[in-house]
Amino acid sequence: MKLKTHKATAKKIKVSGGKKKKKYVTKQVGQDHFNARESGKQKRNKRRAASISPTDEKNVRRLLPYS
Repeated sequence: MKLKTHKATAKKIKVSGGKKKKKYVTKQVGQDHFNARESGKQKRNKRRAASISPTDEKNVRRLLPYS
């Protein structure tokens, strides 16, 4: 049976790195609203990309078979 890419996951997660070690990068959560109460340091850190935790990598690899 043909493996299909989970399109919602493919839109949220970018695959970077080489052939041997792939890194899965996504946007930091919690940047949409309620930011006025946060410190400037928290706001700046949320602008950066966040990597997927090692426990979630197995699930992401299953959802993105050709990445």
